[in-house]
Order: sequence, then structure tokens, then C-alpha cells
Amino acid sequence: MKVLNDTRTAFARELGPELRQPAGLLFTMLLPFLFLALFAPLLPAAGPAGGGTGTSSSWQWFVPGMLVLLALSATAGAGASLLNEMFSGAFERMLVTPLNRVAMLVGRTLKEVVILLTQALLILVLLLPTGFRLHPLGALAGLALLTVFGVGIGALSFALALHSRKQQTLFYGVQQMIFFPLLLLSGVLLPITQASAPTWLYVLSRINPATYVVEAERALFGGRFAEKSVLYGLLAATAIAVLGVFAGIRGMRNASV
Repeated sequence: MKVLNDTRTAFARELGPELRQPAGLLFTMLLPFLFLALFAPLLPAAGPAGGGTGTSSSWQWFVPGMLVLLALSATAGAGASLLNEMFSGAFERMLVTPLNRVAMLVGRTLKEVVILLTQALLILVLLLPTGFRLHPLGALAGLALLTVFGVGIGALSFALALHSRKQQTLFYGVQQMIFFPLLLLSGVLLPITQASAPTWLYVLSRINPATYVVEAERALFGGRFAEKSVLYGLLAATAIAVLGVFAGIRGMRNASV
């Protein structure tokens, strides 16, 4: 019960400032919206990118990838707030309180997930007039998978921040060095297939775990639950979540005042 209470306390502490400044939540959605507004209309309605014929097919292919992009862009920078707290001394003051350290991490991560899901739902609602077809069960499963993926990326971001507390530039350097390859090699903008991409680029994309999450999201939002890509995406997202939570908990427990 103490861990649950501490988690609730940490979650409320982290969510409060975000609710008082909602403009920041909209700012993190800027990148996916830019791609949706300026890139999606250029996609062909047929072929590999479109996934078939019809005016809505390109949106069906593109929107799930943008949700993964949102998860990456929003949660990968989650550790920046922790870095700011360490710089100001607020984090050290939290460490000397009776709050459970694992609960601190869980509360922070839950805040990132709640914000991510709120932003994803807002994007889906705004896109309904475009002809994007929403399969309710597939969308729920897709958002659940996005949650698992977001937990892992957010926890990894916190772990990186804890290891970068003495050299803050390390956090931003590693973050950008990892974020952009994950994004570009996942196929969120253009399909990376064995037939259309150079061999080395295709191999790199298959090593990228985000690729499998993107493919699973496209299958789920299309209402296709039985495809192998759904299983592979679930395994990739779960592996990232386990790795992130393990690294985050270890970093939080080893944090010193």
C-alpha cells in the first residue's frame, strides 16, 4: 500500500505542472502534426505507402506511424525534466523524503503515458473528418501497444538522465543520436522494404525494434489482429519496456543525494 500511495503522490506531483501549462502538451504534438499536415497529403493513395486504393488508404498507413513518432518524440525527452530537477536541487530533496524510489520512477512514467495517450486520442479525433477509418477494437489494442512502448522509452530516458546528472550535454547528445535513427529506420515516413530499399538500409531497419512496433500499429489500426507483425511488435515493445524499467529502477535506487 505504501508503494501505491507513493506512486500516486509522485504521479500527482509530476502531472500538476503539466495541467497548469497545457501549451507544453500541445507543443510536443507539433512534430507529428507537421508531418500529418505537410507530408501525408503527398502520399499516393495506392501502392506500398497507400496500402491499397481509395482516398483514405494513405491515411490508414501513415497515421499509426505518426502515433509511434509521437511516442518517441514525447517520451524520449522525458528525462529532460528530471535533469532540470537535479540541476535545481529539487530531485535531491525528493530523495531524502520517505517516498519509495521505485514509486518515484513509476509515477513519473505513468505521467508520461497519460499525456501520450491523451495526445494520441486527440490526434485520432481530429483526423476522423479526413476519411481515416477507425476500427475501435484495433485502435484500443494499438493504444495499449503504444502504452507499453511509451513506458519503455520514457523509463530509458529517465535512466539516461540519471547517468548524465554530472554532464547534462551527454543526455541530449545520446538522445538525439538514438532518436533520429530509431525514427528514420522505422519506416514511419516511407516504407522500407526489401524490394525498394538498399540491402544495408533494409537490414538496419529490421534490427530497429521501432520498426516492428510501427508495423504492428498499422496492422492493429487496420483491424488485422492475426498478422505476425502484431506478435513481433508486442515482443519488441515488451522488450523495450522491460529493459527501460529495469534500467530506470536500477538508476533510481543508485541515485545519491
